[in-house]
Amino acid sequence: MRLDNAPEGATISALLQAGEIDGFIAPRPPSRIEKGHPHIGRLFPDPVLVAKDYFKRTGLFPIMHVLGIRRALTEQHSWLPGTVLKAFEHAKAIALEKLADTAATKVTLPFVEEMLRDAREFMGEDFWSYGVALNRKVLDYFLGQHHAQGLSARRLSVDELFHPATYETFKV
Repeated sequence: MRLDNAPEGATISALLQAGEIDGFIAPRPPSRIEKGHPHIGRLFPDPVLVAKDYFKRTGLFPIMHVLGIRRALTEQHSWLPGTVLKAFEHAKAIALEKLADTAATKVTLPFVEEMLRDAREFMGEDFWSYGVALNRKVLDYFLGQHHAQGLSARRLSVDELFHPATYETFKV
């Protein structure tokens, strides 16, 4: 695979339309998809169906974000990783509580209650799980793929990535 920077001022949509790039991965589709460009589309017509099938077969749901803390900070403040994790868990609990409170809905999405219920039934109550223990399987798979694709010189273990304080448990 070859990686190049886009030319100055170029947009992903324009590069796709011109055939300069074949595809890309991003959190949002390019604007030309929404405008119905005939040569630009999604890899899968129904990405939700594909993601659900993959999850059902493998039990893996890709991690969306990882937060890193400089080693120097964790060496100086061993409590920091656990505290940051606890803060994010607390914020997630607040966000999910607000999402579930549809008396004054936070999103203008039809069927939000049903979608939330469906996600919980399909993936469990903690569908955006935080922490090492709940993500060990997907992290281990990622590290295996990372090494197999030549992106790491050796196969790393999950435990090499995390400070011991991130294994602490607490109640939110």
